[in-house]
Amino acid sequence: MYVDSHCHLSFPELHARVDEVRREMAAARVDRALCICTTLEEFPRVHALATAYDNFWCSVGVHPDNEGVQEPSLGDLLTRAALPRVVALGETGLDYYRLGGRSIQDMAWQRERFGVHIRAARATGLPLVVHTRSASADTLAVLRDEGQGAVRGVFHCFTETMAVAQAALEMGFHISFSGILTFRNAGELREVARAVPLERCLIETDSPYLAPAPHRGKTNQPAWVRFVAEQLAQIKGLPVAEVARATSANFERLFGLSRPAEVDEST
Repeated sequence: MYVDSHCHLSFPELHARVDEVRREMAAARVDRALCICTTLEEFPRVHALATAYDNFWCSVGVHPDNEGVQEPSLGDLLTRAALPRVVALGETGLDYYRLGGRSIQDMAWQRERFGVHIRAARATGLPLVVHTRSASADTLAVLRDEGQGAVRGVFHCFTETMAVAQAALEMGFHISFSGILTFRNAGELREVARAVPLERCLIETDSPYLAPAPHRGKTNQPAWVRFVAEQLAQIKGLPVAEVARATSANFERLFGLSRPAEVDEST
């Protein structure tokens, strides 16, 4: 019924208990998940999850905030993107939240890394999973310059303004909402969610982070993506089953996946 379009099951908080995580998913009717890569060093473990379980897929990429890790070349990304069950590039993007005394000009390495991922997306046709924090103007600018209108993907864990959402939508991107949508102080984000067309929405946990209400402060897990769906349904005044169907169909279309015949979406 539900799909978690962005989770980090390779992280130690979840990887050590993946069987339990999967049982909780099944109980909550979360039938699929996209396991997100954040470093090339991590990729073998992420890819192993996708190949071990028929309802997991994965991405390949290096998170913009990761320093002191293997820097991805275009060849690195293309080689891994060609492997079975790799359906996206990323997560990638820009993050200026922790400059550590550096200037935005000093973050040219992040912009170059982002550009490498965009070039890989252009070469493969795979979608980008975009992370942006305190850097939306540059994120959009690099996408326009490097993407040349030929890339698609999703702005994950969206927390930006309606203007940024509109710019992303105009470029053909989807918008993914996380448990932040359920937070008491997220009124402005809920207004953005109200305005984003349902056919361009995804839902995610970004687990193990950002557990939704009523589980704030706990280790997040894919089973809890249903709380995001319920909040989005409330915002849009729709039955949760309709939001589940639409976001699952959007996931399938964006990542080139077929609909599992066994999925029962009745409420």
